[in-house]
Amino acid sequence: MRATGQKNRIAPQAEIRTKRDFLDMATLGPDELSGLLALAARLKAELKSGIEHPYLRGRTLAMIFQKPSLRTRITFETGMAQLGGHAIYLAPSDIGIGERETVKDVARNLSRWIDLIMIRTFAHETCLELAREASVPVINGLTDLLHPCQVLADLQTLREHFGRDLSKLRIAFVGDGFNLAQSWIEAAGLLGFDLRLAVPPGYEPEKRFIERMRREEIGVLTSDPLKAVTGADVVYTDTWTSMGREKEAAQRRRDFKEFQVNSALLRHAAKDALVMHCLPAHRGEEITDEVIDGPSSIVLDQAENRLHAQKAVMVWLLRPEVLAHAALTHGA
Repeated sequence: MRATGQKNRIAPQAEIRTKRDFLDMATLGPDELSGLLALAARLKAELKSGIEHPYLRGRTLAMIFQKPSLRTRITFETGMAQLGGHAIYLAPSDIGIGERETVKDVARNLSRWIDLIMIRTFAHETCLELAREASVPVINGLTDLLHPCQVLADLQTLREHFGRDLSKLRIAFVGDGFNLAQSWIEAAGLLGFDLRLAVPPGYEPEKRFIERMRREEIGVLTSDPLKAVTGADVVYTDTWTSMGREKEAAQRRRDFKEFQVNSALLRHAAKDALVMHCLPAHRGEEITDEVIDGPSSIVLDQAENRLHAQKAVMVWLLRPEVLAHAALTHGA
């Protein structure tokens, strides 16, 4: 998410203004993040009360998928419909972005037809180039570097359980130091909670993220799951083998075998600790059935909040005045 200096094309009901994108957590300001979470909470409350909020009536979202997803597609498509707009699903075979057509050409063509682009892809540079070349806002639905939409929904979920101030929490992330872990580092830098990452040797986050953790003193990186989980208010895990790395699955199962979130590990967390997983889960690998289905699990709350958090992002990018109003009326 950053200011690009480009101007939107003139679309129905749209004002000409500086284009914004949602590509990461790091470039959000604390007030913007609080505003997004307040708007997500308001949109969720309105939906459950039967109040319609067609803020994006007449707008169109293009959804580019190079990686498949249940939650990302359904929540963006449903969310756009609930906001009064329309979403178009573009499968890998529909575009062949970067192969059949260059990223630049895809971005410039889509910008002539639609109002907003979401991309779920492998290389983060593809997402960055799309944002540079598009004259409409771009949302990072997931890359191999970051997963900001998931963490935004996770923060909304934590606020529902712990209140608005998350700075006193200790959050343990047990697993691969990949895109999700790196977005959690960005979130910790914004909110100041204590982040404990337990990662097997060789699977650490990229160097720049580790350096940020140390520089800003926002957490600890360890290879000991017990050290990370002890006293934690939240225990988070993710799949050991992300899409595109399936050939490594057997080796990863060996390397991560001591990093399973199970009842034995959970006993070392705080008394009322909550368990999170972004899904899909490989039950019996990174997490056991008794934990993910147990009373401490808020996994389905997270999944539900993908809908509301992403709706907040889309409204903010196309109707920023609604975000400001939500912060005043629902409390940032």
